[in-house]
Amino acid sequence: MVKHRSVAADLAPRPTPKRARAESYIRIGFLVHDVSRMRRTLFDQALKPLGITRAQWWALANLSRQETEGMIQSDLARLLDVGKVTIGGLIDRLEASGHVQRRPDPVDRRIKRIFITEHGYDVIDHMKAVARSLNDTILAGIPAEEVHIAEEVMHRMKENLRDQLGGKIGETSDEE
Repeated sequence: MVKHRSVAADLAPRPTPKRARAESYIRIGFLVHDVSRMRRTLFDQALKPLGITRAQWWALANLSRQETEGMIQSDLARLLDVGKVTIGGLIDRLEASGHVQRRPDPVDRRIKRIFITEHGYDVIDHMKAVARSLNDTILAGIPAEEVHIAEEVMHRMKENLRDQLGGKIGETSDEE
């Protein structure tokens, strides 16, 4: 029996070493994005019973990195890449649910700093447990040496991006 190839298969460009390299460079971006998106989706599902949205847990995670001095609302907006109105509503909801508290800045009373409450830290503790569990699932069957290589590559990619951006966008810690 003779198999017939489709016209599309006949017309598709044959991968050359140069094309394969170019496709590899494109694929890495898609893979990074897909892994990140899928991980966030699993994280969302794990936190749904707590009534915490993605925007809320992301804000809490970023605020937790500034726990001693709190954070100015506009700085948090820049870090989360959202507008002032959006961050205002988000902080309003987090404050109403008891996760954060606004306090006057000790130097400039016009400025309000955002601090996480004990209730907010309870959620962060839960988030850390979820992150550990997700990482165990995501990294199952991958040798530690390969994980370290992937981390090194991702750190280098992040540094390259940081250099290109010149510090013009918000930064997040490498830790979760």
